Amino acid sequence: MEIETIKLGLKKNRKQFTLLVIVNAFVGGMIGLERTIIPQMAEEDFDLAARSAIFSFIVVFGITKAVTNYYTGTLSNRFGRKNLLLTGWIIALPVPLLLIYAPDWNWIIAANVLLGLHQGLAWSSTVVMKIDLVGEKQRGFAMGLNEFAGYIALAAVAFFTGWIANNYGLRPYPFYIGVVLTLAGLIMSWLFVKDTRQHVRLESTSSSILKLRKIFWETTWLHKNLGSITQAGFVNNLNDGMVWGLFPLLLASKGFNLHEIGIIVATYPAVWGLGQLITGKLADKYCKKTLMFLGMFVQGVALLAMIKVNSLFSFVALSSLLGAGTAIVYPTFLAAISDHTHPDQRAKSLGIFRLWRDSGYAVGAILTGLIADKFGMVAPILSIGLLTILSSLIVRYRMSCPGEVTYAANPFKNSDLQLGSSEFLFTHSIKAV
Repeated sequence: MEIETIKLGLKKNRKQFTLLVIVNAFVGGMIGLERTIIPQMAEEDFDLAARSAIFSFIVVFGITKAVTNYYTGTLSNRFGRKNLLLTGWIIALPVPLLLIYAPDWNWIIAANVLLGLHQGLAWSSTVVMKIDLVGEKQRGFAMGLNEFAGYIALAAVAFFTGWIANNYGLRPYPFYIGVVLTLAGLIMSWLFVKDTRQHVRLESTSSSILKLRKIFWETTWLHKNLGSITQAGFVNNLNDGMVWGLFPLLLASKGFNLHEIGIIVATYPAVWGLGQLITGKLADKYCKKTLMFLGMFVQGVALLAMIKVNSLFSFVALSSLLGAGTAIVYPTFLAAISDHTHPDQRAKSLGIFRLWRDSGYAVGAILTGLIADKFGMVAPILSIGLLTILSSLIVRYRMSCPGEVTYAANPFKNSDLQLGSSEFLFTHSIKAV
């Protein structure tokens, strides 16, 4: 396809964009397979008692996905987004079968290594491809639609696996959903998805963003905006790793059955997913710093409030609040990273961000397991809730809104402009905070 025939924008690429939204729903559904019932399987099928041992499946998932995110971003320009997406689906094919037939916990760990590889390749590819298609004006909305599809599917599968398990047992029936998802995702990606590297080449011809000189370290921390986004993403997934592993066990200890646990566990990603239809558009209109501060602060408050509640209604309400906070930040993270990187470096910078963000799953699971084993299940909720509020304050006081000066340099040596991608970065709009 000649570059002259390529157009940027959501409307001009609506068919491919819609297809990628559907594919990402299948990707999200694969995580939903485990949200409700794997912690229960650990106790009932494999006799695991220590929280740190039970959360090991989240640790390996988080580490594998994080590293794969990085290499997906690094290799997507070289090998093509579609090829990496297809590879992700091929790797996912054995996952539901491993979960169905696992004779011991090591099979669950192996399944989560493959699931992490799949998520890093497939979800990262759909994120990058959607950003490639829409250009710079609708990134927030594009990411809202992408994350909406993924997390609504996650919530739906988490709910239905809980319902199926409550009525028909933990295995094998809940995981048949995964067989359907993997086959559908692979076939659609293979037959209908088209690569988007030409869209990047077109956008690169008109981009005024200077390239980062030290892309890994600037995305990680040195660039005040990029570094603030990255730490918030890390903490966001750190608290999500805790929710994933701890909440089914916490709720079971309070007397909730699997169906009720499924409702509570599914509410959080459902609100998270649905909310992004609104919050994605907000990221295109309002200061991303403001949205990220608000979302992280709301998450922290919701987690702390969960310490005191016991009723189904209260947990559903607070899960909704937690989902709303996450919905505010999730599409904003990805759109904001794209705002500060050249199109040629965007996939790599997104990969670095997603490396750190999804490392939060592993760190959250490890911290939660260790703290819960030593101090009980309330202690990790308190600790990680406070950490989430601290992260929101870093965003509030370190980032800049449009209209403020952002030095792309060492935050402790703003005069040393050689560390950044440019002498300084002005953006032109009205300061929101």
